[in-house]
Amino acid sequence: MTPRGRILIVDDEANARTALAELLRDDGYTVETAADGFKALPKLDDFAPDLVLTDLKMPGLDGIGLMRKARERDPECVAIVMTAFGAVETAVAAMRDGAADYLTKPINVDELSLVVERALERRRLRAEAGQLRERLAERGRLPNIVGSSPIMREVFETVLQVAPSRASVLITGESGTGKELIAAAIHEHSPRAGRPFVRLHCAALAETLLESELFGHERGSFTGAVARRDGRFQQADGGTLFLAEIGEISPGVQVKLLRFLQQHEFERVGGNQTLKVDVRIVAATNRDLLQRVKDGLFREDLYYRLNVVTIEMPPLRARPTDIPLLAMTFLKRFARDNQKTIVGFTDDALDRLTKHAWPGNVRELENAIERAVVVARGDVIGPADLAPTIAAATRPAGMPVVPGATLADIERHAILTTLEHTGGSTSRAAEILGISPRKIQYKLQEYQVARPKTREPS
Repeated sequence: MTPRGRILIVDDEANARTALAELLRDDGYTVETAADGFKALPKLDDFAPDLVLTDLKMPGLDGIGLMRKARERDPECVAIVMTAFGAVETAVAAMRDGAADYLTKPINVDELSLVVERALERRRLRAEAGQLRERLAERGRLPNIVGSSPIMREVFETVLQVAPSRASVLITGESGTGKELIAAAIHEHSPRAGRPFVRLHCAALAETLLESELFGHERGSFTGAVARRDGRFQQADGGTLFLAEIGEISPGVQVKLLRFLQQHEFERVGGNQTLKVDVRIVAATNRDLLQRVKDGLFREDLYYRLNVVTIEMPPLRARPTDIPLLAMTFLKRFARDNQKTIVGFTDDALDRLTKHAWPGNVRELENAIERAVVVARGDVIGPADLAPTIAAATRPAGMPVVPGATLADIERHAILTTLEHTGGSTSRAAEILGISPRKIQYKLQEYQVARPKTREPS
């Protein structure tokens, strides 16, 4: 018979101990006994009981004292107290002190079995709930992505929510914010995880080459096409295709991509054979795609096909509490790669890192930490090891000094600076500042300032 649990019986009456032990062993439990509270203490460590069944009134260390000691050693240990029929109030007080239940003497055999089984079942349920919380917490951590700020936790939750679906995902955000890592995380948490995750940077290729890379080509379809070649769609069959900088593709390629999203079919460049594949599209851009639609540079129907679910990656300056975590992660990696013993940062260096504006976002921080590790001579990174522009960071340039500055001055600076960093996107600026886009537009009219033009990608 498989043991149902470990029970320690503590009672100064030898006959009572023996009888209870025999009853519970017959029920399939592993049982140890002790004559009083002090003699039970070593068995709390050696036997590690799941449940302590103890008399309340004992010489020396009584049942309540023993129960407290047991909970100190194992917070999940369950205690059931036994008391004379006329001392129920004492048993109730013990329950207020943490006992799971009580039994009155003389012990009723059926009641004993029921109370013990119920108490151990509650312990098992608590343990299972704790394991579930740990699994969910582990599930909520995305590989290779560091962040504990509220805005990043929202990103993680969205990734885990959309990953199991077949829906297309559009990831937006400035360059260097980690859009490709999010795309990879969506793939890794999806049913397609065992299939290919294929990447293509759309802005790096001319239109003809991009079309060939996506759809493949037939031999002789253009100069240099000496053999048939499969494109990224076929390479990603059954998996995920990540298209970086999707906002840069030409109108011709947009039409063919739209057809694939609608019908899941395409032809190779120079071919007439219609091919079908099962590919999920995850796209990314640092552009305001909706504005490009309005400007006639991006097809509206393609935009809505890609934009089934949107995940916006926040700039690093919008999550300053993540900077020390990211910095330590990069420090450990680069110290290992460069075979250097560097254990951390001085408070001053961390302060400079946190105050820097990071226009290049996480990618810039990564490069900055690699430089600091390479030039560092000690075992701690200090301000002298940082690049001059970072070491000099105190507050964003132009920020009004609070003494003597009005709240209106600070608000104006915050809105205009954030708009500048978001390339003029009022929706992204509003999210960072925690206000509505309408309020930003109203304030720009009040300041008599034109909305900043959207930046060209670097």
